[in-house]
Amino acid sequence: MIPDRYENGRIYQFNFPTLIRFGCGVWREIAPFLKEEGLSRVLLVTDPIVGELEFFHRIRDSIESTGIASVVWKDIHKNPVKSDVLRGRQAYVDGECEGIVGVGGGAALDVARAVALAVHHTRDLFDYDDLKGGERFVTEPIPPFYTVPTTAGTGSEVGRSAIISEDETHRKRILFSPRLMARRVFADPTLTYDLPPGPTAATGMDALTHNMEAFLARNFHPICDGVALEGMALIVENIRTAVEEPRNEKARALMLLGSMMGAIAFQKGLGVVHSLSHPLSTLVDMHHGLANAINLPVGMGFNRTYCTEKFDRMAQRLGLPSGEHIPDFLRSLNASIGIPPSLGDTGVPEKLIPALVDLAVQDFAHPNNPVPVSREDFERLYAQAFGMR
Repeated sequence: MIPDRYENGRIYQFNFPTLIRFGCGVWREIAPFLKEEGLSRVLLVTDPIVGELEFFHRIRDSIESTGIASVVWKDIHKNPVKSDVLRGRQAYVDGECEGIVGVGGGAALDVARAVALAVHHTRDLFDYDDLKGGERFVTEPIPPFYTVPTTAGTGSEVGRSAIISEDETHRKRILFSPRLMARRVFADPTLTYDLPPGPTAATGMDALTHNMEAFLARNFHPICDGVALEGMALIVENIRTAVEEPRNEKARALMLLGSMMGAIAFQKGLGVVHSLSHPLSTLVDMHHGLANAINLPVGMGFNRTYCTEKFDRMAQRLGLPSGEHIPDFLRSLNASIGIPPSLGDTGVPEKLIPALVDLAVQDFAHPNNPVPVSREDFERLYAQAFGMR
């Protein structure tokens, strides 16, 4: 077990992400950069919604204006599955592509990263599952891979992993390797302007969850702790404005930074909130950010009594009197941006609680929670999330 505080005589390893071009208008740098990279054909991976938006067509047109041919792959699920990746790989091969550009939110960027892995790695995709030691099989070249985020949520643009589900069971798998990091990130706040208020709120709370859970996660990584504290403050200070004023440049920019900071920080680990949320994607295909938003006050209420010092540090950075105020603050924040107060308010039936608990117990995130989570704990936490007690 890696300790959550420094121990004399131990050796630690820290990893951080790739070069990031950040600011309004950096999308215009994509085409000339790809030209400088010597690419002649690229696969653009996105989702069905982003693929129809004006800014996506501007990006594609600018790429093709330099003489680079493009193939678009956008037939993916909002919680991506293995077949999305395999068909994307086939599109890459059939199009004789030489590189991959992921444009979108977490789903599109996860699929793009997984396609990059699958191009030259021919084992079954889930042989590369990190929880089974699959990283050891990541030995072949990774095609040039670049990311363009269009949401301030998962922070997948700076990540090293992709979460892909099984087609039949929708069980989530983690494909991981530091070699899967993008060669360059083009983070342009203007590309988030078209995100409606609901998804802005849900993805923003997803990013806040990443920062908070990373800060609390066991393991010693004070660099990530500092990043997470600043990331959660940026999100709390700007999420309401981003929801209410979609084209507020400063709010959108700081939300995008907070999202990337969350993804940088959660290399340290996540926790109980994600283990509560992942089964909702599996069983009812709930948006991951919405699930995290609803479960965040519940999970933080569970953790608070076990790590009061860290909660007080979060409260200080968020301008709250003490850590005990954090769960209620999160409920109030959710209400102010239109997040439903409970799982019951989203239409999820309470009869699913046993099945949700079964999946939560098996989930990969909660072993990094600052305190162990039992089956009975999950039953009680889901009851709270449903508003039952």
